[in-house]
Amino acid sequence: MSERKRTLIIRALWVLAAVWFIVLMRLTVFRRGCFTHGLFTGTIRLEAFAYYAKLLRTGKLGYFCYLFFGNIVWFAPAGFVVRMRRGRLLHALIAGFALSLFVEVMQFVLGSGDTELDDLILNTLGALIGYAFGCLCLKRLVPREA
Repeated sequence: MSERKRTLIIRALWVLAAVWFIVLMRLTVFRRGCFTHGLFTGTIRLEAFAYYAKLLRTGKLGYFCYLFFGNIVWFAPAGFVVRMRRGRLLHALIAGFALSLFVEVMQFVLGSGDTELDDLILNTLGALIGYAFGCLCLKRLVPREA
């Protein structure tokens, strides 16, 4: 692969990463009406996976899957970006945790969602999965000439 083509692919990946981040912030923090609730009006749930257990008990499997896997999938690009920057697995763990913590704190501060411990766990797991995915595909997608 030519260096020019490799550079174009990497730039396209960075553009996609920027779009992902903007969409993630819009969906999680800056939701419609987020500034109308008042500051520090969000809900905090520190009991890990209690809401997920309730969804399963009440037969809401579709919504369970949407929330559970959505939290993982939406944060996978964070780990992928760390891999693009040639970071290590520990960096992906820290980045996923820090980004998730930022989102959860901002949801509480702006009253735009529930601050949940299980979101923090699943989002961080998503970043780790994204890092692993990056390890697998970046070598094939943007190989260096030997």
